[in-house]
Amino acid sequence: MSFRNLDLNLLKVFDAVMAERSMTRAAERLSMTQPAVSHALKRLREALGEDLFVRQAFGMKPTSRAEGLWPEVRSALTRLRVALDPGDYQPTSEEYTFRLAMADATAALILPPLMQQLEQMRALANVHVLPLTTRDPRQLLEQGEADFALGYFPNAVAALKGQGDMAAIRQQRLYDSYYVCVMRRGHPLADQELTLDVFCQAHHLLVSFSGRPYGFVDEALAALKRSRRIALTVNQFFTAGRVVAHSDLLTVLPQSFITATGYQDALIYRPLPMPLSPVHVDVLWHLRNEDRSAQRWLRERLIDAVRPPSAGAVANMPIATPADVSGDNRAP
Repeated sequence: MSFRNLDLNLLKVFDAVMAERSMTRAAERLSMTQPAVSHALKRLREALGEDLFVRQAFGMKPTSRAEGLWPEVRSALTRLRVALDPGDYQPTSEEYTFRLAMADATAALILPPLMQQLEQMRALANVHVLPLTTRDPRQLLEQGEADFALGYFPNAVAALKGQGDMAAIRQQRLYDSYYVCVMRRGHPLADQELTLDVFCQAHHLLVSFSGRPYGFVDEALAALKRSRRIALTVNQFFTAGRVVAHSDLLTVLPQSFITATGYQDALIYRPLPMPLSPVHVDVLWHLRNEDRSAQRWLRERLIDAVRPPSAGAVANMPIATPADVSGDNRAP
């Protein structure tokens, strides 16, 4: 089969028959005659080189090949319909797949309240989370590989603000957090003042999406003509939490991400001994999706997912003081 020669109208017939399991009902749904639906299925069978349905006494039974094709066909047809028809997206009757690129910690914070919303609404929205391997997701969005990117993208956001209304990528702030130094409970440094000398002399773990063994903390230290030893570089916050909870390594994380490691009960955090900019977690999307009703709908759901009490707790969390270390010093 050559996709170039495939009549895409046949996919609409296929989708209708899969949904109705009946050529008669599919014909009514498509405003076609039953012989026309039968002919379309025959042409699709010839194009694919295999049967997609088996006639039964009370309808049409899809083959395993048809069952495998249908989710992809339905998702593609829905996205095309939404793109061509600017009408309101109906989440309870229209199935739609959204692709979100984000790190594991961001996903751990946002997905629970997001999915709770979708379940309560009985929405037919499907969410696919893609791994985020960069601090600049603009190319990912420009190439259409993801619908949204969520995370801390300081350089990308600064560039977008510089472009103003001419930017092809749009951005909205979700919440703010702050970097803190994280260590295991009972760490030798837990009862000491975390001075710059003590911090630099310790061994560190770095979370780096790209694997580059140099991060924001190292840039801040370089400005002070200081450096630290990075003993381990990982690309997941969950891994960082597990390793730090079972070693004497220090790591620097956004305070809001500590719970996302799953090891918050085994960890404590301390304020950093040098200034570091706040962490601004943003959602980015391409201009082509700006006015698509399904995309607008999910953007609203993402914003709702970080509203109080969850967003308020995240955005307003105080940085721990040394005196807090002996108490119940968990990130909210």
